[in-house]
Order: sequence, then structure tokens, then C-alpha cells
Amino acid sequence: MPPTPKRAYLASPLGFAASTEAFMRELKAALGAIVAVDNPWDFGGPELGAEFARAQAIVGHDERRAALHAINGRIAAENEAAIRACDLVVAVLDGVDVDSGTASEIGFAAGLGKSSFGLRTDSRLAGDNLGSRVNLQVEYWIEAGGGRIVGDVDALVEAVRVWAGER
Repeated sequence: MPPTPKRAYLASPLGFAASTEAFMRELKAALGAIVAVDNPWDFGGPELGAEFARAQAIVGHDERRAALHAINGRIAAENEAAIRACDLVVAVLDGVDVDSGTASEIGFAAGLGKSSFGLRTDSRLAGDNLGSRVNLQVEYWIEAGGGRIVGDVDALVEAVRVWAGER
């Protein structure tokens, strides 16, 4: 019986914009050659979009807010469960600042003792000072867990391959 592949949780804001969805699919496919990838943007399917649309259509402010809050809680709990079940977090760190949800997922994984690897392809300076590529706390949690930040997909794939014991 072949060994069960290691699981990686893909933390990113890439699902928020149509302009980044293709990159998200490419990244998932590249990582999928090494590990099983849990991409939270795949959770829920079209039913989740329909549920959001129904909640947004609620006329009463308090009722709409309550419905959206309930959906948000379910999404967060599902992401929590996936991070708990994974072996590794792979995080996209592009942007003027690291996405707050991605940063929280890195921190949560670190608290569970899981390693994270960061991908930063963005050329803009985003660290707190010359000694950090991104927010110093985010970089710390990645490095403290044995991971690192890399600058391109090939380097990320190689780092995950080494982490998974394939090199």
C-alpha cells in the first residue's frame, strides 16, 4: 500500500479576484505533483455562492448581517479544520501587505506546530525594515516553523519537495 501523501493547505487571497484565479489553479497543480492540496477557495462549491447571494438579498440590515455572520463562521470553521488536518501551510504573500486572513492562517498553523512556506513574487517592498521581506511577525512564524519565503513557483515546489522528503 503506497504511503498517504502529505497534505498542504493553500493560504491565499487569490480567490477574491478573477485576475488571480488562473495563477491559483497553476499553483495548486504545481504543488499537487508533490502533496495533496487543500485549497479553501474550492470548499463550498457553487452552493456557497448561492447562499451568499440569498443572504445579500435579505432586506433587513440586522437579518442580513446575521445570515452573513453565520456563513462566515462556517467558512472559518471549515478552514480551521483543514489547517488542523494538513501537514503544511503554503501561503501566497503578494500584495502591499500580506493578506490578513493568510497571515492569521500562518499564525494558527505555527501555534499548532506546523511548518509554512511563503511565496512572494511581488517586487514591491513590504517588510518592516531591510531585514524582512514581509511583516516581521509573519516572516518569523514561517521561519520558526522550519519554512522559508521564496520568490517564485519553481523555488516553492522545490522547497516543498525537500520538506516532503522527495529530495
